[in-house]
Parts: sequence; structure tokens; C-alpha cells
Amino acid sequence: MKKVVKFGGSSLASARQFKKVGEIIRADKARRYVVPSAPGKRNDKDDKVTDLLYQCYDAASEGRSYKKILEKIKGRYEEIVDGLGVNMSLDPAFESIEENFLNKAGRDYAASRGEYLNGVIMAAYLGYTFIDAAEVIFFDDAGNFDAEGTDKELSERLEHIERAIIPGFYGSRHDGTIQTFSRGGSDVTGSIVAKAIHADMYENWTDVSGFLVADPRIIKQPEVIETITYKELRELAYMGAGVLHEDAIFPVRKEGIPINIRNTNRPEDKGTLIVETTVRKPRYTITGIAGKKGFCSINIEKAMMNAEVGFGRKVLQVFEDYGISFEHMPSGIDTMTVLVHQSEFEEYEQSVIAGIHRAVEPDFVEMESDLALIAVVGRGMKASRGTAGRIFSALAHARINVKMIDQGSSELNIIIGVKNADFEAAIKAIYDIFVMAEM
Repeated sequence: MKKVVKFGGSSLASARQFKKVGEIIRADKARRYVVPSAPGKRNDKDDKVTDLLYQCYDAASEGRSYKKILEKIKGRYEEIVDGLGVNMSLDPAFESIEENFLNKAGRDYAASRGEYLNGVIMAAYLGYTFIDAAEVIFFDDAGNFDAEGTDKELSERLEHIERAIIPGFYGSRHDGTIQTFSRGGSDVTGSIVAKAIHADMYENWTDVSGFLVADPRIIKQPEVIETITYKELRELAYMGAGVLHEDAIFPVRKEGIPINIRNTNRPEDKGTLIVETTVRKPRYTITGIAGKKGFCSINIEKAMMNAEVGFGRKVLQVFEDYGISFEHMPSGIDTMTVLVHQSEFEEYEQSVIAGIHRAVEPDFVEMESDLALIAVVGRGMKASRGTAGRIFSALAHARINVKMIDQGSSELNIIIGVKNADFEAAIKAIYDIFVMAEM
């Protein structure tokens, strides 16, 4: 069995955390390929090493004083090395970094050194083979990820290496220039490595025990989602839930490799398993609740609208002309409502309304501001009768007026619109009816 394990910045912020990571890796012989992030914050007042590297590079490349920042970065790593008792010197690496900073090697190069140095230390600590990501993760000359070239090189390099460390977050262009991933960073690297070695599992270790059913800032100690499908994950991510970026999921999803989100500080917790599909029954009717504030609705009424071919297209063309994307578009026989981000819409609202009048000659146009959208997501809803009824009942009991409801044909999610002021109360009401009542 082969597992790729990725550890986030908080998991590798200090020697103490490094030791936890070492114990986790050694506890399972299948954890053979490790993707480390740069050291994160040790406490709320601390700095992320990546931020310090950016500051140091900017100062050095602009001819300002940078030595103190460089010494601070060096101190962070020396503290880790000393705490682990590893017999190694980072002096040559820092001499090279300083030289490249002064030669303006680029901000991507600067940022990548955080992962690079952590990778070097981890390889020495565990006795694993270190592979510089710049040698196996490739981008083309335009900065786009070269999936085919990377997969071929990684597969060949790792085929005969039993255990390896590959730093996350960066790779290189064809000319050797260091390039970082714009989103998802080390999560993306872990997924790419998992695909290349045909891993049985991709474990993503962080500082939480998996994905939560609801936002912990709204619900006190929400339940952890045990198993979630990629489709459910996408629905929750779209509505603002803090989950893995799609770029980090695509390589393993394509290969059918499951992802396990785990907690470095609570390795006994099973975390959340992300899968393509599953016969496992969800613990609750719903899988998760997520939402966002700051929407407005444009309600268009016109008699016999349903008989007018191209009506919807003409309306949406007006929004497109002003670069405004729509979120949802529930409709009736003679009505059509378009929901958009209020911040994007406000500047063009009168122009859009005039454009709608010119395009479709409506009988009436009305707008409502300060709306929030809440997505109730779950594969279990398909097999459960009365899900929408339970949502309405819970919201009515909490004295919350529903402004909109939209359910997809897949029955995987229900979108509810409420006033911004009712957002938190609505999520609490829905959580109580589906989670607390089903426990």
C-alpha cells in the first residue's frame, strides 16, 4: 500500500510539531511519500516563514536593509534543526538564498525556499530521499502547469525510490526559473504526487480533524463530516466553505484516489474521507451547510414571459455586457429572478435595469438588497422525504422569512435565500433540525 502525506504549515511550525509529524509517518509504513509546507505560525503573534521570505526578498532586491529579516528566518530553521537533534548545517543553503535574492531571482523563488528548507530538514530527520520539486514539477513558459510532463517525470523518478520528500507549492519552468502554484499550494503538489505513484490514499494533515458540517464561527463545536463526495465538496466550496481548492482535488479525482483530511495534533481522529462515490450511508440527512452574504435580487415580471423564446438569454446578456456573473436564477411562469453579488452590481444597477427594459420590455422590475444564500448539501437528501419541508419548518419556527428557494434536479443541494440579518440564525436552525435532532 502506498500513501502520500502532505503536512500544512501549522503542522511543521516548530521542532515539537516536526516530532509529531515524524511519529505519524513512522506509525504507518504505507506513508512513503511526504509533501511538506513551509513553517507556519507558532502562535497568534508569530510570522509565517513565507511572509518573512517575501519581506526579505523585497528588501534585498530593492537595495534596502534585509539582514535582520534573513537572520530571523535562519533562526526559525536552526531552532527546528537543533530541537530535532539533526546533524546538519543550513549555512550553504542560506548563502545561496542570499545571493539569489540580491540577483533578483524572483518572488516565486523567494516564497519557495520555505518549503525547500523544510523538505531538506525533514529528509535528514526521517532518512528519506530528498527530491527538489523544481526537478519534477513543471510549468510551461507562460506559467501554466505542465501536467503531462510532470506526471511522466515524477513517475519515473519515484518508481525506484522507496521513500521520498518532495516539497510542496513550487516547481520550475523549462528555463529553470522557479514558479509557484497560484492557489492550493502544497495541497496541489500532494495531489500531483499521489496521481504519479498511483497512491492508495492521499492524506492531507492540517490543524483540524476534517471538514465540519457548519462554520464553527456560527455553530459551537459542529460535528465533523465523516465521508463526503467530490460533488458535495464542490457544492460546499462554491458557497464559501473553507475546503480544499479544486486545483488540489482534480489530479486525484481523475485517478479515483480518496483524500483523507487529518489532524496532526489529534492523529487518533479519523478525519474526513473525500471520495468519488460511496455506498456508505451518511450519518445525518445532510452532509454540510455553507453560505455567503452580500447578494441582491433583480425580479423581472412580464405577462406571457414563458411563451417568449430567448427571454432568459436576452436578460442574462445584459448582465454579461457589464461583466456581472449571476449566482442563481429561479423563475416562474411570468417571473424571472436573477441573484448577483451586490458589490459587483451596485455600480451598474441603473444601466442594467435600463438594458433589461430595452432587451425584453418587462412589465415590472424590482430589486431587493442585503440577501444571503445558504446551501444545504447532502447525498442523503435524495433518499429522505420532506427535506425541504423540514428546512421551511425550522426557519418558520425561528421566525425567519425565506426569500428564495432553489433545488437542483440532482437533489444534492437546496439553496435558500434569506436576509443578511437572518443568516446566522438560519444556519443554526437548519443545523439543529438536521444534526442535533438526528444525533
